[in-house]
This record gives sequence, C-alpha cells and structure tokens, in this order.
Amino acid sequence: MTDLSAFPITGRWPAAHPDRLQLYSFPTPNGVKVSIALEETGVPYEAHTVAITKNETWTPEFLALNPNGKIPAIIDPDGPGGKPLALFESGAILVYLADKTGKLVPSDPALRYETIQWVFFQMGHIGPMFGQLGFFYKFAGKDIEDKRPLERYVNEVKRLLGVLETRLDGRDWIMGDDYTIADISMMGWVRGLVQFYEAGDIVGYDELSRVPAWLERCLARPAVERGLQIPPRG
Repeated sequence: MTDLSAFPITGRWPAAHPDRLQLYSFPTPNGVKVSIALEETGVPYEAHTVAITKNETWTPEFLALNPNGKIPAIIDPDGPGGKPLALFESGAILVYLADKTGKLVPSDPALRYETIQWVFFQMGHIGPMFGQLGFFYKFAGKDIEDKRPLERYVNEVKRLLGVLETRLDGRDWIMGDDYTIADISMMGWVRGLVQFYEAGDIVGYDELSRVPAWLERCLARPAVERGLQIPPRG
C-alpha cells in the first residue's frame, strides 16, 4: 500500500485509498476544473472537502501542500517515475492530468501549446477578472460608494466574453472539434458569472450567441455534471 504519511495534509484529511490520486478541493470555479478533468479522464481519485468557508486552506496541514493557501491541490501517488507528486494551481494540474493520461489535449505539439495558451488565458484573465466583478457586484464591494472599480471590471469582463465569442466562431469548442482542458478551465467561471454572481445582465451575456451555446454543451457532458458536485460542500 502506498505510504503518503510524508505529506502533513494526510494527517488532517486521511486517505482511505492512498493508492488513488488525492484531491483537496471545494466546488468553486477553480476547484471544479480538476474534479471535471478527473471525471473526464477516468483517473481513480479520492476527493477531500477543504472548506474554504471555514478557512481550512490556512491550516498548517494545507499550507504544507500549497503555501499559497488556495484550492485545489493534489497528491498523485503514481507521479513521474512512480513517485508521489504534490501539485497546486488548477492550470498546472489540468496540464499534468492531460499529459498523464494523453487525454483532453491534442497530441500535435503545436496544437498542444495552443491549448495551453488558452488555459493560461483563463488563469491570467478570465478567473481574476470574473472574480473581481463578483466581489464588486455581489459581495462586500457592492457597498463601496465609488462605482469606478465595478465599472472597470464590468468593462473588462465584457471584453473577455467578446474574446471568447470571437474564438468560438465556427467552433464547437475552444480548440475546434476537440473538447480540451481549455474548455474545462473556463466553463466554471462562465457558469459562475451568470448563475452564482448573477451578473449576466450587466455584462450583456444574453446578447452573445456562441458563448451561451458553448456553455450549454459543456454542462450537458455527464462528467461535467458529476464534477461540478465534487467534492461535496460538506
């Protein structure tokens, strides 16, 4: 049996199946990227709920795995060379799972890098900007008298949705005919924008055609339906 005792996080979230990939996460737009990818690829895994609402990412055990204190993070007992590998950052984990399984990324080197380019686009733009919009529109930021921050993020989210709308012209998926980690990286954030943040109206979401249709295709996938609920909120 695989011994994961060298990882302090397993003391707080014990592994019932240490031979399986261990996922430490919460069902946020960033968290569900990894659970969806795991469901899509079929990699055996065990999910642990790290309650961000209870600040569990700031415990010493979690920080030993991710010093940045953010979900998701993984330990793969069958990492490179058969040795356990710990990883954080959802984009890095998506690339790792795609490379590990040979799924969700094109085999052609140029197309592979193009796919990763779009994952980085999500990491650098879609996630941070959509998250800031959510703060200033739905959460504490809405009480700030100065509305210029909200306007800034509304305009930037509109621009980013326009980038996606243009990219999806003549394409079912971000990379064309093939569903990839690029789609997985973005779908949770677009879903969160319209469902959780309820910000569709202020960013003109209903004026788009390709992005909403793409999101419907994403959400119709059985692995996505499952992954969106993993791990349970507890």
